[in-house]
Amino acid sequence: MAIKGVLRPGFAQVRVLDMKEAIIHYRDRIGLTVVSTEADGRVYLKAYDEFDRHSIILRECDEAGIDYMSFKVDNEESLNHYEEQIRKAGFDVTPVEAGEQPGVGRRIHFTAPTGHRFDLYVQMELSNNGPMTNNPDVSQLDPTGMKAIRFDHCLLYGRDLDGTQNLFVDILGFSVSEQVIDDDTGMVIATFLTCSNKAHDLALVRHDEDGKLHHVSFLVEDWSAIRDAADIMTRYDISRDIGPTRHGITRGQTIYFFDPSGNRNEVFAGGYHFYPDNPVRIWQASSVGKAIFYYERELNDRFMTVVT
Repeated sequence: MAIKGVLRPGFAQVRVLDMKEAIIHYRDRIGLTVVSTEADGRVYLKAYDEFDRHSIILRECDEAGIDYMSFKVDNEESLNHYEEQIRKAGFDVTPVEAGEQPGVGRRIHFTAPTGHRFDLYVQMELSNNGPMTNNPDVSQLDPTGMKAIRFDHCLLYGRDLDGTQNLFVDILGFSVSEQVIDDDTGMVIATFLTCSNKAHDLALVRHDEDGKLHHVSFLVEDWSAIRDAADIMTRYDISRDIGPTRHGITRGQTIYFFDPSGNRNEVFAGGYHFYPDNPVRIWQASSVGKAIFYYERELNDRFMTVVT
C-alpha cells in the first residue's frame, strides 16, 4: 500500500496540572523517554521505537486536556496543497514557523468543526536514540514501564462530528474504517478514521461539548504487554478505567487508565489491518457495549462521560 499525503499521527500536546507528577507517569510508568525540557516549561518525550525526535509534549496548565494533535505529511508540496484546500473549505489556517518546537519544521494549524486544533507538518529531526538501521537490534533503548512502542492515536469528542469527518476524508484523504450509528435515525455517533492501513489513526465521538479529549493511546506489543501494564497500574495505584479487555471495534486489545491530571490514556495492541477497498464496518448503537468492550458487552458510565 503506497501511503502518500498524510502519513501518520505525529505528536500530541497534552495539558497537565502538575509537571513533576506527569513526568513520573509518562516516563516511568508508560515508558516514554524525556527528550528535553524547554525554557517555556514544555517537556518533550518519545517512545523507544519512534524515529522522530518526539511524539508527546506536556504543557503545565490549570486545566487538563489536549492542545492539539498533529499529523506528518510526506512533502512540502502536499503541505501547500492541504493548506490551500483547507482555506478553500472555509477554515482559517495559521502558519507556525519552523523552530516553534525544537527540531520541527514549519507547520500549519487549523481548528476542526469539533473544536479541536490539528497541525500538519513535514519535517522533524530524527531522534539520536531511535530505532537502529544498520544491522539493527530490536531496540536501541531498553524498554521500560509499560513498554510503549509509539504514540498511536487519539479519540476526541465534539459536536460536529460530521464536519470534522468530512474535512479529514474529503480534504486530507483519510478513510472511514468503522462507525457506530443510531438504530433509528442512522446518525453517526462515532467514527474511526485512518490515513494508513491501521484500523484507526483518529477517532471521533459526537458530544455536546467541543474540543474534548477522551484518550491518548500508545501501542504496545501484544496481549502479554497489556497484562504487564495492568500489573504496573496496580503496583503504583494508577487509576484504571477498564480492562484488560478487547474491543469489537478495531479488534484491539486494551486497558484504559488516567494520568495524575485526569487525562485518560490507553495502551493498545493488535487490531485488524485496513485497506482502502474494505467496506466500512458498522455497529448499531444498540450493540455499542459489545462494540466497545467485546467481552463485557456493556459500557461503564465513566468511560462515556469522563473527558478532559
